Amino acid sequence: MSLDDFIITCFCLIDEMLPVATKGKRLRQRGPMPKLADSEVITMELVGTYLGLSQDQEVFDYFHRHYAHFFPEIARVARTTWLRQAANLWAVKELLWCWLRDEVISYDASLSIVDSVPLPVCRFARAPWCVRFRGVASYGKDHADRQTFYGFRVHAQLSWPGLLTRVFLAPANEADGEIAPILLEGTTGVALGDRNYWLPDLQAFLRTKGIVLQAPFRKAHSPQAAAYQSPVLGRVRYLIDTVFGQLTDRCQMKRVWARDVWHLCNRLLRCLLMHTVCFFFNQQDAAPYLQFDRLVA
Repeated sequence: MSLDDFIITCFCLIDEMLPVATKGKRLRQRGPMPKLADSEVITMELVGTYLGLSQDQEVFDYFHRHYAHFFPEIARVARTTWLRQAANLWAVKELLWCWLRDEVISYDASLSIVDSVPLPVCRFARAPWCVRFRGVASYGKDHADRQTFYGFRVHAQLSWPGLLTRVFLAPANEADGEIAPILLEGTTGVALGDRNYWLPDLQAFLRTKGIVLQAPFRKAHSPQAAAYQSPVLGRVRYLIDTVFGQLTDRCQMKRVWARDVWHLCNRLLRCLLMHTVCFFFNQQDAAPYLQFDRLVA
């Protein structure tokens, strides 16, 4: 479809889902109604994220310049007002994401993948003087780049065949094994993790909850590693790397422009909603679920 068709399709989906996800409750108890409808603002955020616009100002300027005929009231709205309305809708984005996940999209909840991705909030050299997220963020280890960073870790659960079902934002010094019981709470079946999840005590505890956590042996070159290494499980487990790559490259998730947890959570939920909506469109078209480039010609 063209970009115009993609915008219209996203707006129609969100506008239809919004009353159902909020169960018909009023989002505002008092005060004047905004000039732009909530479904219009969420649509602009979703499409802007799909296009790789990492800053809120870039999203607003793009639609103000190119799609004022789709959203006529945007010419009468200040940028700061639009940004405030978008940030205040973070809970609505979470409801839409959960409703799509639980009521609309079909997936296999008995097979899940857990992993985490670092989310630095500033350059490492500036960390001692950084005032953003002070008291919340912390230092952690980025195992892929083999360096220390300052910020958070985004822990995610991916259900087969590639749907993000749970996400948890934690300080960077929180280990993967400490967050795994929170991610897998209420689920059953098989969960796949990387070497950071090779924790016999954790695996024994989760087994009592009906969860089989399978992970490679912690030391790759140990003689015991071959007994716990499976090429098949490895190929399935690497699916979460594809999803993290989409969130990092397309959504620019690691470019943290937010200055507090409220705006950071809004940006993360925007990425999650975009990923889930695109997954749903591909599922409807019986296309490969994670090929998002095919949606817009």
